[in-house]
Amino acid sequence: MQSILRGRSGGTWWAPLLAAVALVAAPAAHAGLFDDDEARRAILDLRGKLEESNKQQAQRQAEMNAQLLEEIGKLKRSLLDLNTQIELMRTDAAKLVGQNEQLTRDVSDLQRRQKDIAQGVDDRIRKLEPQKVTMDDKEFLVDPEEKKQFDDAMAVMRKGDFPGAASAFVAFRQRYPASGYNDVALFWLGNAQYGKREYREATASFRELLKVAPQSPRAPEALLSIANCQLELKDAKGAKRTLDDLLKTYPKSEAAEAAKERLASMK
Repeated sequence: MQSILRGRSGGTWWAPLLAAVALVAAPAAHAGLFDDDEARRAILDLRGKLEESNKQQAQRQAEMNAQLLEEIGKLKRSLLDLNTQIELMRTDAAKLVGQNEQLTRDVSDLQRRQKDIAQGVDDRIRKLEPQKVTMDDKEFLVDPEEKKQFDDAMAVMRKGDFPGAASAFVAFRQRYPASGYNDVALFWLGNAQYGKREYREATASFRELLKVAPQSPRAPEALLSIANCQLELKDAKGAKRTLDDLLKTYPKSEAAEAAKERLASMK
């Protein structure tokens, strides 16, 4: 442009013009420089605010995380406490179940003992209470032990143990002299003595039976047994008198029929 200007004028008339253009262009360049600085400062300020915001956000997040961790820790502790309580409750429940089972066993044992005691009391009462017995068309009361001793003596007699039976009936009559079994005991004592061939002793037992219980159903048999003892003792006359007494006293008894046959054989 200078060459053009220089060519046209052949001089330097354009210098003022250039100065004027420079004056006009200088503020615009200065304004461009100012805008860049402001932008940089704005960017830096924005970046600082962003960093501050990020820092604050990170701090809040850290605080929230810490609070959350604390809450989780509390929850864990609560769960541990709850589990501990549950275990304690389970232990207590197991103890209660065991105690209930033990109580059930104790109650069962007590009931069984009470039943055993009651049974034992009943047994003792039954042993002490008199019992009603009917024998030879006669009803009477006997003590349990009295009945047992008589039954035991009879059991020995049924075995054919005449010595043992004789001893048992003698002991029974000594212990229970007023027993309702007395006439029956005399009858079987006489038979046991007859079995031992103790004919005189047997005769004495049968005669005592006739004395204490002449109406006994066994009285005719006792007379017949006396006659047998007399025959064993070679006392035929005595046996004949006894058989005659039997026929006169108990004519309708089975023993009287046997007496008739015996008298007929003696003639």
